[in-house]
Amino acid sequence: MEPQLLHSTGDGVATVVIHHPAKRNAMTAGMWRALPPLLDGLAADPTVRVLVLRGEGDTFCAGADISTLRGSPDEAQSLAVLAEEALAAFPKPTLAAIRGYCVGGGSQLAAACDLRFAEEGALFGVTPANLGIVYSASSTRRLVSLVGPGAAKYLLFSGELIDTERALRTGLVDEVLPGGELDKRVVEFTRVLTTRSLLTQAAAKEFANGRTDRDAYWAERARGSGDTAEGVAAFLERRQPRFTWTTSG
Repeated sequence: MEPQLLHSTGDGVATVVIHHPAKRNAMTAGMWRALPPLLDGLAADPTVRVLVLRGEGDTFCAGADISTLRGSPDEAQSLAVLAEEALAAFPKPTLAAIRGYCVGGGSQLAAACDLRFAEEGALFGVTPANLGIVYSASSTRRLVSLVGPGAAKYLLFSGELIDTERALRTGLVDEVLPGGELDKRVVEFTRVLTTRSLLTQAAAKEFANGRTDRDAYWAERARGSGDTAEGVAAFLERRQPRFTWTTSG
């Protein structure tokens, strides 16, 4: 099978799989280009409540396919940044399920997700210094927001790989799971997310990402959504709420 991004949907969860096992799921130029339109389609699907990004097999993503840097490194980096920004802008919760190598462009994609769950033994690295590449300002800021300036500089200056223990300590990942437990935990957690108010999640995502000019916008959406009334009624009636607001609502 050619290097590509595979995807499936079910039970409110869209799963995107980085498929290039011959090169530890390295991203080709075609794969970088394919990600933004794929995300646009999934964002517009009202049945999708959560997006999970994972790699094929036992590796998340070993970065960009280095062969793509021989012709035009600037173009290759631009494609990666555009894909990263599209993932960061996805309007619904996103989660990276990480095992094995999460390096270079793989770390860019993982950092662009809202949450990162990793299996013990995963290795993380931000490696532009190994190739003489200037990491983009947006990617650098996103990394700093996750791990702080000191840890970001350590990763960027050295290009060294860190283990799951250090990744968890610095905030690069949110949970570390024992071997064989990652998939189960992701299913459990995404099931929880699909039962919560997407209105709350979408607003919280914007605010957490630094947007400060949409308080009135979200207040108006809340008033017309019915989610608040449903949440309160469900609480008082001791039942599971049935939230109906969608990102197109």
